[in-house]
Amino acid sequence: MINTLIGDIGHLSVIIAFVAAIVASYAYFMASRSSNTAEDLKSWRRFARTAFYVHSAAVIVIIFALFNIIYEHRYEYYYAWSHSSNHLPVHYMISSFWEGQEGSFLLWIFWHVILGVVLMNSGKKNKEWEAPVMAMFSFVQLFLTSMILGIVIGEMKIGSSPFILMRDFMPDAPVFAMDPNFKPEDGTGLNPLLQNIWMVIHPPTLFLGFAATLVPFAFAMAGLWKNKFGEWVRPALPWAHFAALSLGLGTMMGAYWAYETLNFGGYWNWDPVENAVYIPWLVLVGAIHTMIVYRRSKHGLRVSYILVIVSFILILYATFLTRSGILGNASVHSFTDLGLSGQLFTYLTAFAVLAVGLLAYKWKQIPATEKELSTYNGEFWVFIGAAVLCLAGFQVLTTTSIPVYNSFLGFIGIESNAALPADQVEHYTKFQLWAGVLIAVLTGIGQLTWWRKADKTSFLDAITMPLMLTLLFASLVIILSNKFDVFDFKLDDPIYIILFVTSLFAVFANLSIILSLLHKKVTLSGGAVAHIGIALMLLGILFSSGYSKIISGNTSGMLYSREFPDEINRDNVLLWRNAATDMDKYVVSYHGQYLEVEGVPQYINKEILFRTADEYTAIARADIKVNDKIYYKTGDTLYLPSPENTYYEVEYKHRETGDIFVLYPRAQVNPNMGLLASPDIKSFATKDLYTHVSSVLDPNEEREWSELQEYTLTMGDTLILNDYVAIFNGVEVIKEVPGVSLKEGDVAVQADMKVMGEKKTYHAHPLLIFKDGMAGYYPEIIEDLGLRIMFLNVDPEKQEFKIGVNTTQKDYIILKAMEKPFVNILWIGTIVMTIGFFMAMVRRGEAGGVKTAKANPAPKAEKAEKAQVA
Repeated sequence: MINTLIGDIGHLSVIIAFVAAIVASYAYFMASRSSNTAEDLKSWRRFARTAFYVHSAAVIVIIFALFNIIYEHRYEYYYAWSHSSNHLPVHYMISSFWEGQEGSFLLWIFWHVILGVVLMNSGKKNKEWEAPVMAMFSFVQLFLTSMILGIVIGEMKIGSSPFILMRDFMPDAPVFAMDPNFKPEDGTGLNPLLQNIWMVIHPPTLFLGFAATLVPFAFAMAGLWKNKFGEWVRPALPWAHFAALSLGLGTMMGAYWAYETLNFGGYWNWDPVENAVYIPWLVLVGAIHTMIVYRRSKHGLRVSYILVIVSFILILYATFLTRSGILGNASVHSFTDLGLSGQLFTYLTAFAVLAVGLLAYKWKQIPATEKELSTYNGEFWVFIGAAVLCLAGFQVLTTTSIPVYNSFLGFIGIESNAALPADQVEHYTKFQLWAGVLIAVLTGIGQLTWWRKADKTSFLDAITMPLMLTLLFASLVIILSNKFDVFDFKLDDPIYIILFVTSLFAVFANLSIILSLLHKKVTLSGGAVAHIGIALMLLGILFSSGYSKIISGNTSGMLYSREFPDEINRDNVLLWRNAATDMDKYVVSYHGQYLEVEGVPQYINKEILFRTADEYTAIARADIKVNDKIYYKTGDTLYLPSPENTYYEVEYKHRETGDIFVLYPRAQVNPNMGLLASPDIKSFATKDLYTHVSSVLDPNEEREWSELQEYTLTMGDTLILNDYVAIFNGVEVIKEVPGVSLKEGDVAVQADMKVMGEKKTYHAHPLLIFKDGMAGYYPEIIEDLGLRIMFLNVDPEKQEFKIGVNTTQKDYIILKAMEKPFVNILWIGTIVMTIGFFMAMVRRGEAGGVKTAKANPAPKAEKAEKAQVA
C-alpha cells in the first residue's frame, strides 16, 4: 500500500490555510469598522491575528509536506514525479519545488505570510493601519490559497493541488489498472534549462517583489476605506521602495540567468513573460516618485493612488498572462494551463473592480492641490518622469496583450488572427530606446531641480558642471571610437550617441547631487545612487546590445547544411576536432568532449572515462589529476552529476598577442526539446566573449559506421586506417577490467595500437574478453579520427591477431561566438540601483518611524484635508 499520510497532511493544511484566510479577512474587516466599540475592535483584532497565525502555520506545514515529497522521492505524487528525479542535488530540488504552478503559488503565499507577520508586529508605528491593511492581505491570501486548494464541487474545479497522486492524476493509465499502488522508480526530472544556480535564487526574489507590491496597494486601499487619504503614503513609501528593489533585482537575476544559460545571445528577448514583470515595475517606480512628491509638496495624491493600484493589478494581470495558457506559443517559458484560467480571471477581476470601484467612489473626496508647478520645480520634472515610465510600460503592455485580444474577441464570436511582431526586439526597442533617452534626461534634470532652489539662476548653476563633464567625456569617447579605433566599435549611430550623452549626463548630474549631500546625511542620496544605477544600466544595454558583434561568420563560402536555417550557415564556424581555424582575431580549435565529475575542479575528457550501464557512474581508464593532484586512480568508480550535459573544449589563441584561453560551452541533445545549448563566457575588462554551440553530433543517434574491415596482424605491423598510419605494438593479458567481473577461467586480452593523427599520436586499447565460453568485444573509439577499432580474435599458435576497423565522420561542432562590449556596466548598474533603492527605503522607513513616534502629529496640510473631508 502507498503511504499517503504526508500528502493528506499537506492537503488538510491547504484547507486549513484557506479557511483561516477567510476567518482572518472577516475578522480584520470587523476590526476596521468604526461603528464597533473600542473593546470590540480589540477583540476582533486579537481574533484576526490568531486566525492569520493559524493560516501562517498551515502554510509552513504545506511547504514542509511538499518539499518532503520531493526530497524523499515520493513519486506516487504527480508533482514530485513531474518535477524531480533521483539524481537532483538538494539545491535543484529546491528549484523543482517552484517549477510547477502550484509550487510557485505556494512561494507567493509564503512571502505574503512573512510580510503579513512583519506588518502585524511593526509595533505602534503602524498599529492604526493593521486592521484595514491586514484585511486586504488576508483577502488576497484567500484567493491565492484557493489556487492550490484542489477540490471539485460538481463540475467546478477550485485550484490545483500539489498533493494529487499519480493514480488520481492519470486514472486511465494502464499501469494503474494492473497495480493501483504502482510507484515510478524515478521522476521525469527538472527542466534542464532550470538546472542553474540562478534558478534557485531568482524566483524567490521575483516572487518577493510580487508579494511586496501588495503592501503599498493595501495601504492605499486602507486609506480610501478609512478616509485617511494622505496619511497612508508615509507608511507605504518604504514598502514601495522595497517592492521595487526586490522586483527589479529579481527581474535582472532572470536576465543574467538567460544570459549565461540560454543561447539567443543576450539577456533580454522581449518575451511576453519578461514583459509581464517589466511593466508593473515601471509603473511602481513611477508611483514611488509621485508618492515622494506628495510627501514633499502635497501634489499628486490622486496620481499616486492610480499608479499604486495599477502596479498591483498589473502583477495580477502578469499572473493571468503567464499561467492561464493564453500566451500559447507566444512565450518560451510561460506555464501551461491547469484549468485555472477562469479562476485566475476571477482573481484579477475581483481586485480590479474592488480597487477601481473604491477609488471612483472616493475620488471627489481625495484632496487635490491647485497650486501650479513651474518648470524649475523638481516636482514638475518628477511627474514628467513618472509619465514617461508609464508610457513606456503602456507600449509594452499593448503589444504583449495581443494574444489576450484574440482570445477575448474569439470568446464573443469575432475571429481575430492578430499576431505579435515578427521581430519583437526591433518593435519594442525602437520605442523603448527613446524612452530610455527621456528617462536619462529626466533623472538628471529632476534631481538637480529637486535639490536646488526653484529658480532659473540656481538651475543653471547646478546644471553647468554636469553638462560640461558630459560633453567633454562624450566627445572624448566618440573621437577615440571613430578616429583612433580604441574600441572594437564605432560610436557613430545618431540615436546611440544621443542615448550615450543623456545617460552620461544622468550619471554626472546625480553624482554632483551625491557630492553636495555628503556633508549632510549619506542616506539622503539614495535616490541619486539609484538614478546613477539606472543610467549605468542604460549605458550597459546600449553598448552590449547595440554593438554586439558576431565574430564567427562563415567565411568558407559553403553551406554547412541545407537543412540548417540561414542564421547557422551565415553566423557560425565549423570546427573539426583538433583542426585549428581562423576566426576574426583568434585561431580557434575544438579539442573534444568533456564531462563533469563529482569532486574534480575541472571537466574531464570523455576518452578516459569508461561509461557503465548506470549513466551516472563511470570508471577511470587513467589517473585523473589536476595540477599534479590525483583525484581518482585508474579503475576507480566516478559519479557523474549531469551525464546528459557534454562540455565542448574550445581553445582560443589571439593571433597578435599569443594569449590562450579555453572555454567549455555546454550542450545536450534532449529527446523532447532538441539541442539545448548553454554558452560559456570569457569576461574581459571591456567586453564579454560569448560562445555557444549551434550544432553537434547527436550522441543519442546511432552512428553510421562503414562496413567492418578486418586485418590480420603480427606484432610491429603497420597499416593505414582512414588515411592515418597505425602501428600494432602487440597484446597483453590483463587481470582486471573496469565494470566487468572476471572469474577463474575467464581471460581478458588488450591490444596496444598507436595511430599517428595530423596533430597528435593516439593510443588505442581495444579489449577482447573470453567469459563463460563466449567472446566479448570492447572497442576503442578515436573520435578525432573517426575510427572504431575492435580486437576480434587471437591465434596463439601463429602469433597472429585479428583487428576490425570501422570509420565514420570525424567529430565536429558548429560554433557561434559574439563579442558584447561593456556588458559588465549593466550588471554594475543593477547593483548600484539596488543599493540606491535600499538607501531610500531605509531613509523613508526611519523618517516614517520618527514622525509617527511623536504622538503622530498630522502636518497642517493633512489637517486641512481632514477638515475638508469632514
